[in-house]
This record gives sequence, structure tokens and C-alpha cells, in this order.
Amino acid sequence: MSLVVLAVDDEPPALDELAYLLNADKRVAYVHRAGDATEALRVLRDTEVDAVFLDIRMPGLDGMELARVLRRFARPPAIVFVTAYDDGAVDAFDLGVTDYVRKPVRAERLGESLRRVAGLQLPAVPAQVAREDEPSIPVELAGTTKLLPRSSVRWVEAQGDYARLHTSDASHLVRVSLATLAERWADAGFVRIHRSYLVQLRLVRELRLTQSGYVVSIDGTELPVSRRHTRELKDKLIRAVKNDWSR
Repeated sequence: MSLVVLAVDDEPPALDELAYLLNADKRVAYVHRAGDATEALRVLRDTEVDAVFLDIRMPGLDGMELARVLRRFARPPAIVFVTAYDDGAVDAFDLGVTDYVRKPVRAERLGESLRRVAGLQLPAVPAQVAREDEPSIPVELAGTTKLLPRSSVRWVEAQGDYARLHTSDASHLVRVSLATLAERWADAGFVRIHRSYLVQLRLVRELRLTQSGYVVSIDGTELPVSRRHTRELKDKLIRAVKNDWSR
């Protein structure tokens, strides 16, 4: 696989380093460079590239805005964000980006991104199918950013401006508010049961009244249901049961 890629960063040392690491990978045939979004669009106007490795915080049109423009292309390139910040991760994966790499960039981590980009080019896996794959959210694990499939999240707990994602065997702290996840994941079956908790509705088997109020149990953990969310949760559980019986 010979990939043609575009590296975009407004800081020359960072752009040089990114281009050097990309050139060093045997899967890359050529690296175009751009110091800002305007220059990147000029390159893309004249050249077809397989992937854009893109900084987020840039003057003028920033990386997130450029990514939205690229998604409207007839044949959009794969997008990999390369950034020193993690506060754009959820927005990035809402755009369907291929990867989200934290600075300082390591060769092996960039190699993983290129492997994903190369996978989108394989004839046996059409690009459209690959890009419509299951949404994921980047999480930090032992100093490495991993992609956590949304379907593996069982429930979410608010922790200040952060949220802790609970899976069946681990938990991960991400820099996004519970309110933001509740809004964006509503169509995926996640429901708010409390100001501090968001759960996957399909995992709720009962709503039980205790001395301290209603609770639900997810993987053996009891989570409180606030009074203001009790009626809504009951209605959704009833609708879910009716839908199951009508199939």
C-alpha cells in the first residue's frame, strides 16, 4: 500500500516532525505539507490524497472546521487529528475521523494510524463501509490513546467536567461532560437517570424501589434514579418492552 498524505500544522517544527515520521513509514509514498487550513485546501484542490494528518488548534480556519469541509468532498480523505489537547475528542469522532493522536507524536503510534488508513483503502473493505463503522471514543490507557467502541460502554458517571465510562471490566475518564454525552448518545439508547448517571437502556432489567428511592442495577452495581427522571425512565422501559413484543 502506497499512501499519499497531507500533513497540516501551523507550527513549523511540529510540521517538520510530523512529515518526517510519515515519510519514514514504508506505507507512505509521498507527504504534502500545509501550514494552515487555507494552504491545505489549495493542496487538496490540485491533488488527491488518501489521508490528512491535521492539527486542531490553528489560526483562521481551525482543524475541526477544516475536517467538516473535507467530509463534504465527493471522495473525502481519511482524517487523523494530531493534537496536544484531548478536549476535541468527542467532536472529532462525531465527524467520523479515522484516529486521534496526541502530541508528542511517537513513530509507533503514527504507524497505528497509518495501518487504519491503509485498511480503508483495501478493495475488500469499501471505504464507505469502513467509515460508517461503529462510533468510538478515544481513551487514555497506559499512556496510549485507544479507541473504545461506544457499544462497550455500560454506564457513565459524571465527575466534574469529566465523565467516567464504565465497561464490563474497566472504566475510563474522558474530558467531556455527562450532559454532552447524554445529548449525543441518546439515539444510541443511552438515557439519563440522574444528574450524575447515564445508562444504556437495553441493560436495565428492572426499576426497583428502595428505602432511599428508585435504583437500577447494571452489572451488579446499583445506580440511583432521581425523582425527576423516574417517570421518563418508566415510560422508556414500557416502550422498549412493547417494541420487543411487537416484533
